Parts: sequence; structure tokens; C-alpha cells
Amino acid sequence: MGVKTWLFQLLLLSFVLLSTVNKGSAGITSTFIRSEWPSTDIPLDNEVFVVPKGYNTPQQVHITQGDYDGKAVIISWVTTDEPGPSKVQYGTSEKQYSYSAEGIITNYTFYNYKSGYIHHCLVDGLEYDTKYYYKIGVGDSSREFWFQTPPKIDPDAHYTFGIIGDLGQTYNSLSTLEHYMQSGGQTVLFVGDLSYADRYEYNDVGIRWDSWGRFVERSAAYQPWIWTVGNHEIEYMPKMGEVVPFKSYLNRYATPYMASKSTDPLWYAIRRASAHIIVLSSYSPFVKYTPQWHWLREELKRVDREKTPWLIVVMHVPIYNSNEAHFMEGESMRPVFEKWFIHYKVDLIFAGHVHAYERSYRISNIHYNVSSGDRYPIPDKSAPVYITVGDGGNQEGLAGRFRDPQPDYSAFREASYGHSTLEIMNRTHAFYHWNRNDDGKKVATDSVIFNNQYWASNLQRRKLKKHQFMNVVSHATY
Repeated sequence: MGVKTWLFQLLLLSFVLLSTVNKGSAGITSTFIRSEWPSTDIPLDNEVFVVPKGYNTPQQVHITQGDYDGKAVIISWVTTDEPGPSKVQYGTSEKQYSYSAEGIITNYTFYNYKSGYIHHCLVDGLEYDTKYYYKIGVGDSSREFWFQTPPKIDPDAHYTFGIIGDLGQTYNSLSTLEHYMQSGGQTVLFVGDLSYADRYEYNDVGIRWDSWGRFVERSAAYQPWIWTVGNHEIEYMPKMGEVVPFKSYLNRYATPYMASKSTDPLWYAIRRASAHIIVLSSYSPFVKYTPQWHWLREELKRVDREKTPWLIVVMHVPIYNSNEAHFMEGESMRPVFEKWFIHYKVDLIFAGHVHAYERSYRISNIHYNVSSGDRYPIPDKSAPVYITVGDGGNQEGLAGRFRDPQPDYSAFREASYGHSTLEIMNRTHAFYHWNRNDDGKKVATDSVIFNNQYWASNLQRRKLKKHQFMNVVSHATY
């Protein structure tokens, strides 16, 4: 049997299995139990938090997308001794920096903690699908990194996203991060709850933000992390005199919100390769006529599925969740936005918050009201798949108590640490994996082929030419 024939049969079997899944077959609750590291933060003197040597050396380097379409990045870093230059030198050859850009500097206080000098520099006018090298800092204290821009906006652009949430800075967090870095992911969709610094008090809050920035630098300095805000970023601490929400987060983590006509950094949208990514804030007003509501209504109208067929929404609190932890917390957002998600045929909605993994079927509950209609979610081919990836590894530990019996809307769930990858093949199909941290080894535990909602809804669009179909097969990873 030829390799292509075998792969064709494997893919065909996958489609049969997936069609069964979409009809609402019985869900799976994994009984896997792993021996995990303690849910305690790594000590500050550990090498994973090492401070770069040298006077005023840049640290906590991270990048995110800087515009709507992927031709810009925002490069951020911290200097501790003095402001120094907020300048990025960059180019397409290593150690040859033909261009430069100037950034801005900010800082803030939190209780008696005073942050370092936080730099944010927009580097724009970049070419698609190009590797750029960049340099920050001065003289012997300078540091050099690189990043790869995405392919141009195209419905068949092949691209891989990683999905990480509720990460923190424990040994379990480190396992997740290291496994993700081996996955081939090109950009992280981060679903909120970054450092968990708010579990500390007084000056230790700021110190643990600094340590987390150095912790994730190994990945975030080399590829964009698309930020979503979570509850641990609120940091409402009146006994310490801190009552301005999101102060640390907003000073440290920039987003390209104005590029998508948002009025607030906490909700925004980007287009990258073949995907349109919408980031929502679970902890900002979202009911009818609020700024976030108005913005999302207009942003959904701007989505062009002919150019970016994959429509993905990222938020912190899951709308559908069958864990005892945070059960029904997303119910307040569901009746506001669920009809829009179905009308615009959103493909996938990623969330965190619950420290476990769960994937739903395509279901909806839009027909229910307080006096009539279906009381429970029902299968709906136009609905998104809801995926909770709040299992990064933070110090609060796993959420191991799932509701019993497993609801009909829940397809697979497991209380383990891990991360996900979404490999978009073309306009019609994407390969999805949830990868468990199995005692130090990455194990692809939940694997699904997703059909694109927009193209699958039109039979004419689904008729792929032979070479297009074989292209899907040749890229199959399972």
C-alpha cells in the first residue's frame, strides 16, 4: 500500500469519526491521573528567572503583533538601572541592522514597588514571510533576537497557532512552555492569567511580574504572543491602596487595539495568515450598548471569510464548561454574544480560567428563554467548538472535579496540564491537538480535524480539486 493511499484512508477514517462526533456521540471523561510537580512557584533564584548580565541590560523581552494584518510587531522590554535608549535596530541578515525604530518608555508603582523602565517599540512596514533579526540595548549590554513574519493574508495560508492559558511560573508551567516550544507553533494565542503575581502581597506582586517576564522570554522574544486578559490581571487590592484594575498588565503588555478600531487595549482583533482572531475581555462590560458590545458588532461585519476563512475568538472565561470550577461563570456573556457567534459561523472559541482541558461539540442554546424553548444546549452545525485550555500549570493546581454525568455538549475532558496547537492547512481544514504534559513528556491526547465553518456551509466550496486534497493529506501529522 502506497504512503499516499494509506494517508488517504486515514484521513477518510478521520472524517467518518468526525462526522460521528458532530452528531453528538457520547463524550469522554479521561481517567488519566499523572504524578505532577507541586503547584508552587519556582524559587526566584532558579536559573529560569536569571537576570541578564551587564549594566542596564534589556530583560523581559516579548513581542506581539503590531497591526491588523501582520506586517508589524510591538517589541517590549524592561531596563532596570536607567531608561536608556528605546530603540530597536533590525534587518533581514544576522548582525546587519539596516533599519531602526524608536519606542516609548513608561513605568509605574504598585504599593511600594517601582517598576523598571518599560519600553514598547512599534516596528512596522515589514515584509511577509521574512525572518528579521533585531537588537536592543547598548554596547556590551545589548541583546539580539529574531522573529518570523507570517505569510501574507491568504485563504490557503498554512499556519500553526499554539494555545496556552493560566500559565503561572511553577515547574508545571515550565513543562508546558518547553513542550510548546518543541511543537512547531508560530504564534501563541494566550487565553489569560499570565503571572499569578496577584497571589502575592506588597512588593512581591511586582517582583513576580518581573520574574514571569524573564520566564516566558525564551519563547515570547522570538514569536508573537497574542494577549488576552484574565481575572488574575485585575489586581484590585484596596488594602494595599491599589484600586486601578489591570495596572500592571496594561503597563507591561501592549496590544494593537487601535488597528482594529477598538477603544480599549483589552479587546481587539488581528488578521494573521488565514485567520481572523478576535480577543474579548471577560472582565470588562460587554452587555448591550457597552463599548465592547459596539466594537464586536462592527468587527464581525469586517470579517472577510474569502480572505481569512478561519474565524477564531479568544476569551478568558469559557461559555460552556462542565467542571465544578467556575461552572456557569460564562453564562452572562453567552446570551449576549452566542447568536452573533452562530450567525457569523465562528469556527473555534478558546478560553482558559478552568484549570483543566475540555472540548465541546458544535452546540448552541440560542432558542432558550425564561418562558419557552429548548432548556439545554442542542447540536448546531453553525455553532463554534468551545475549547477550554486553562491548564498551563499555575500554583492554584488542577481543577479535577468534573460534573457527573458528563453533559451532552462535552466531547472530551481531562484534568491535566498541557497546551494546544491548531495547524491550519488551508481554507477548508485544520488539524488540532491538545498535548498533555505526561510526566515530562508531551503526549497528543485529543486530536481532531476541524472543517472550516464558512467553506463547509457551501457544498460548491467543499468540492476540492484533487491536488488541493492531496495537499491536505501530505501535511497530515496524525
